[in-house]
Amino acid sequence: MHIIFAKKIVFLPLEKNEIMQNPVDFFSSLNINIAIYVIYAVLIAGTVIVVISENRTPVKSIAWLVVLIFVPIAGLISYYFFGQDTRRMRHISGKKYKEIKDLSFKNLTYNRNIKILPEYANLINLLKNSNLSPVLQGSKIEILTDGAETFDAMLRDISKAKHHIHIEFFIFKNDNTGKRVKEMLMQKASEGVEVRFIYDNVANWLVPKKFYHEMKRSGVQITSLMKVRFPKFAKRVNYRNHRKVVVIDGITAYMGGMNISDNYTVNPNWRDTQLRIKGQGVLGLQASFLIDWYSSGEAWLDDEKYFPEAQVYTGNLMQIATGGPYSLYHNLLQATVNIIIGAKKYIYMQTPYFLPSESLLQALQMASLSGVDVRLMVSKKSDSQYVDPAAHSYYADLLEAGMKIYEMEGKFVHAKTIVADDMLSVIGSANLDFRSFETNFEINGYIYDPVIAHQNKEIFFRDMQECREVLFEDWMKRPQWKTFFDSIMRLFAPLM
Repeated sequence: MHIIFAKKIVFLPLEKNEIMQNPVDFFSSLNINIAIYVIYAVLIAGTVIVVISENRTPVKSIAWLVVLIFVPIAGLISYYFFGQDTRRMRHISGKKYKEIKDLSFKNLTYNRNIKILPEYANLINLLKNSNLSPVLQGSKIEILTDGAETFDAMLRDISKAKHHIHIEFFIFKNDNTGKRVKEMLMQKASEGVEVRFIYDNVANWLVPKKFYHEMKRSGVQITSLMKVRFPKFAKRVNYRNHRKVVVIDGITAYMGGMNISDNYTVNPNWRDTQLRIKGQGVLGLQASFLIDWYSSGEAWLDDEKYFPEAQVYTGNLMQIATGGPYSLYHNLLQATVNIIIGAKKYIYMQTPYFLPSESLLQALQMASLSGVDVRLMVSKKSDSQYVDPAAHSYYADLLEAGMKIYEMEGKFVHAKTIVADDMLSVIGSANLDFRSFETNFEINGYIYDPVIAHQNKEIFFRDMQECREVLFEDWMKRPQWKTFFDSIMRLFAPLM
């Protein structure tokens, strides 16, 4: 007799007469089990070859190889659903993408007196070339950090909509905040306003179907980018639409880190940042939304009424850039590395999850060693018990290079912000981790303006009052078992 395990076949002692009595059955069963084992081994070997041949970054390839070798069954299943590289696949052709962008921005007017700062010319050109992101001039921008006030302002703006409301969120919960937004959208749809809503399929699996059906019956048009359905489940379940965008009549817009949830309106321990925008910056968010709408299988909305002439309010410059699994380049990662390397005086960053790629890690070390004041703010404890130890594994290398790390105690920092050299601010949906830079659909605003930078910097220092600085000497006194556990979790950081 024999027993089959997941990784190997274990033979138990048999009586000689037991084999002699049924030799055909015994050897037939043995051959079947050997065949199964061989097929399984071939599948693992084949997957390993595929991982290697995809020529990804060595860190990510090694992480998958570790999983496949040490937990082969779980690794094979995980790779099938979460590991396949789709970067060379396109949900929208490059030609069509350019056509849409050209239409979106063809009526832009430029104030020739506004000059592009030479120190940011490389970053601006990078986003132009990698993401077709034009420079948008003169936007009126407000930084919002209070969730309750943000949603009150958003609902007031939505209530004034005359023509259309475009709304796209990673999470749209069926809680009090979600119901407030839902009821307002339904009301505006019943008034004849065009209301379009894009949600993430996987993040909202637990939301009852009735929630969406009620919206549809009222006239709200609803779709999901990257719908997760069989047989395309394996190629889509890992790619989440993490964007948060609201566009009202092409005149007012919101973007940032806030989802639609009570966490932002009634939870005092949740810290996030959102932008309210008027002017040309709205057109960048409108273009992003309409591209996602078209990419989800809906009709392309090519009417110029969605892109009204934008008023010039200020002298700032802005770019709206998107990133995702079908982009040819990791453009949001490239932009972040460019900003860090280009910083002359300081760069301050907030992120809920810190899992840097090798290029980002090296850029942070180089900036710190060059004398730039580099500061990172994270939560002492995030909402992920797996991410925290992996993030901790990077601390020693960065602290030793002179970088400062601050952990907010008692609150969860969900804001995704950067401010550098009293001029550049980045606020959006992308975290400083592998998932945001390589896997999720993300959107960031890049603002070149000293006024906004000053406000962003003040917010960072205000948040610092609730943080504890992590000191290198204290960090190196941690128990060795914690350091070792962090190092183990770091192996899987590219997969988180």
